Amino acid sequence: MPDNGSTLLEVLREHLGLRSLKDGCSPQGQCGCCTVWVDGSPRVACVTPVRRLEGREVTTLEGMVETSRQLWADALVATGGSQCGFCTPGIVMRLAALDGDAPVTDEAVDQSLLAHLCRCTGWQTVTEAAREVFDGAVTDGSHRSDPDLAAAAARASIEGGVPQRVGPEVVLGDAGFADDGCPPDALVAVVDGDGYAVAESLPEARTLAGKVQGRSTTAPLTHPVAVPEGDWTLTLATTWVEPAYLEPDASWCVPGGEPASPYGNGGSFGGKLHSPVAEDARRLAGVHGRAVRVLWSREDVVRRGPKRPPIAARISAEGTGILRIGVSGSPLAGREWEDLLADVAFVAPGLAVEQVAVTGPPVSLSLRASVWAEAAVLAAAVRLGTVGTAVTDVTVEVVSPGGGRAAVRCGVDGSLDIEVAAGAVLDEVVLRSYAIGAAHQALGWVRSEGIAVDAEGAVQDLTVRSFGILQARAVPPVTVRVVDQPEAAPVNGSDAVFAAVAAARWLADGLPPMWPDDRAGAGRR
Repeated sequence: MPDNGSTLLEVLREHLGLRSLKDGCSPQGQCGCCTVWVDGSPRVACVTPVRRLEGREVTTLEGMVETSRQLWADALVATGGSQCGFCTPGIVMRLAALDGDAPVTDEAVDQSLLAHLCRCTGWQTVTEAAREVFDGAVTDGSHRSDPDLAAAAARASIEGGVPQRVGPEVVLGDAGFADDGCPPDALVAVVDGDGYAVAESLPEARTLAGKVQGRSTTAPLTHPVAVPEGDWTLTLATTWVEPAYLEPDASWCVPGGEPASPYGNGGSFGGKLHSPVAEDARRLAGVHGRAVRVLWSREDVVRRGPKRPPIAARISAEGTGILRIGVSGSPLAGREWEDLLADVAFVAPGLAVEQVAVTGPPVSLSLRASVWAEAAVLAAAVRLGTVGTAVTDVTVEVVSPGGGRAAVRCGVDGSLDIEVAAGAVLDEVVLRSYAIGAAHQALGWVRSEGIAVDAEGAVQDLTVRSFGILQARAVPPVTVRVVDQPEAAPVNGSDAVFAAVAAARWLADGLPPMWPDDRAGAGRR
């Protein structure tokens, strides 16, 4: 093909239809989802110009030796190291490149994973899979040798909130993501101001829209909601947090048809529940009389997608207090608001909930355990905490409004001991994986995650590395014990883990009044 400035990702995915490569941040080169081999070495395809590859050999996951592909797929299924599966193909390419004559060390695995982001698994299950592949090591409680994939998918669907698949094909990139199944002759629509630019190809649509790469900022995080006045035992203020699901919003539709679901193979932590891309695809297909695929870039997701709302709260030793939610735009109302009030009353009956208007990005109560987790953390802290003193090796228990229960201990070394009960287990490996993933997300929420927002309410942190997500090497060891309740209906357990880990980590940090409390610690333990 002629040299038109295309990236390797555009050529492989758009022109050759190789769908194992995923576009999680293009052209930021920061998530690792589009990793391939160039002459046997891992390379991020979205920032690799094709013009530099003349005469060189490019290998994608589709071209990996089949026995190696299957080995990695089986290992990641066995440990629960793949959930939605969006990031996994790139991780497989990166880790498989380590295999050689010399033994692969834990340090080499950790170093290799610095090039990647995974929002679902919490990393530990990925590194366990690597150990299985490289030296046959099996961690107790981390391995399934004969999986019932239907039961595993049922548990994953309960934890993720939408129908989900589990199996080797998910690891290898065939999980049914919206953009992977679009017709090859579909028009492409990308965000252009308040509307869409529509063209025959993705590069043409981006050119038509005048897309400019979004950057990050040195602007500090802000805490926009004022803490209620009064004499209280504990206070907590948070900022906006990006849900940071790695598959950007996407859909496609043929005229008169049903649009593809933007969920793909995971619930996106509730972040896509109100995504407009499916209806946009339906409308544009009708306008153009052809199939249309709608693609949001990473910057579009950050600018347009909902955030975890900032809160400010105070609570007394008796458990009474006020929790304020920062809301931009229209006040929260309707069933979602009523459900939130009921959820907060369940975990912290003494907290009154208020809304405060703030200038900022859209927020959502649909995100993982939104607001009720904050209330549960406060309630747990006043039960167990000594204000101003770090408290470790105590058990923090949270029962979620949905019935899941988690008991968490944070050791003096930062390690986490988690017990989770969520009704009939269905599949222990999946439940364990979701518990570890929830712990990873909770640790980041307390310690490092947040996005900068300017005075006009515009998000300034537009790259995935600027959100403060914990890297693999920054995650402490996690032990999970799963309590089987075979006679009970299965319920979500990972949301209770999320809240309990946040509370345990906050206690261990000495209950600082603002989150995140260790922004610089995202890359280290």
